[in-house]
Amino acid sequence: MELNVINEQGKPTAKLTASDTAFGREYNEALVHQVVTAYMANARKATRAQKDRGTVSHTTAKPWRQKGTGRARAGMSSSPLWRGGGRIFPNTPDENYSHKLNRKMYRAGMMSILSQLAREDRLAVVDSFTIEAPKTKLLATKLKIMGMESVLIITDSLDENLRLSSRNLPNVMIIDVNHADPVNLIRHGKVLMTKGAVGKIEELLA
Repeated sequence: MELNVINEQGKPTAKLTASDTAFGREYNEALVHQVVTAYMANARKATRAQKDRGTVSHTTAKPWRQKGTGRARAGMSSSPLWRGGGRIFPNTPDENYSHKLNRKMYRAGMMSILSQLAREDRLAVVDSFTIEAPKTKLLATKLKIMGMESVLIITDSLDENLRLSSRNLPNVMIIDVNHADPVNLIRHGKVLMTKGAVGKIEELLA
């Protein structure tokens, strides 16, 4: 598989031969959906806590006598049938939302996403990507010249100037190869990788 190598003006200047295993794989939509769903589910934390009829704050007194009122029988106002009563199946903080995903499936899903990005010309390669100072304006100007507004930049080693400069750009994210994930690969319009990152990601997904 050949990837476009672009310059600082965003114009292709050469071709980089990449592994067909990582960048020339057929797109498997079902597998990609499973990988993305599992990744998001595994990042989810159980933070909601609801009360059942035993823990809700209510009096245990019988609301009215059993017979003679013409109304339905009622034992206590904490019944789940009543407004303000407890939940029948409450959410608890110890719920487990994680999905099991084999390592082989995760790698295959990542390679499927990268291959589809390459086919759609949403993946480009640069020799290196740096800026002189940690200033958001410098990075924004450089990306504007390259024609990239929504971009995920993957580098072989994270530069501190890049990290600090990208924090206030809502559609720009800069990560190293070890932190590449399926959600961010799909979410951004473009993916820009350094040559070193291409070699490392081939090693990680091999």
